[in-house]
Amino acid sequence: MGIEEAYNFRRIDDQVTTSGVVTAEQLRGLRAGGYDAVIDLLPIGHEHALPGEARLVEDQGLDYVHIPVAFDAPTRADFEAFARAMDAHRGQTIHLHCAANYRVSAFYSAYALRNGSFTDAEADALLAGLWDPSEHPAWRGLLADLRPR
Repeated sequence: MGIEEAYNFRRIDDQVTTSGVVTAEQLRGLRAGGYDAVIDLLPIGHEHALPGEARLVEDQGLDYVHIPVAFDAPTRADFEAFARAMDAHRGQTIHLHCAANYRVSAFYSAYALRNGSFTDAEADALLAGLWDPSEHPAWRGLLADLRPR
């Protein structure tokens, strides 16, 4: 069972994949699958957080970045930490995850818009294929604020 079986898995391109909740079994094969890093946006203690995830990832020789993002209160600082992590792993193969691929798809779409790798339509399509941030005021406001003008 590989990472492709993770909840709401999406392949963005050859270097970036995203998903919701992951299992230990799905993460164990990341190094063999050519991955270099995992970025986890689940808060510590979240019901879907995988206990021992950092060690499981790091024991494979992968980088593990944890940016706990409260779903009901995402911040620009959270996004900027995500952008720095993405920039630090540029050119590497990365798996991004949270609980349902909502946090990740929102941050990744904003990041891809900022760096010019997504058009507005591509960013909107990624989100629409997973959820509707406009139904969540905190996300609606943050994403509008992050969108290049």
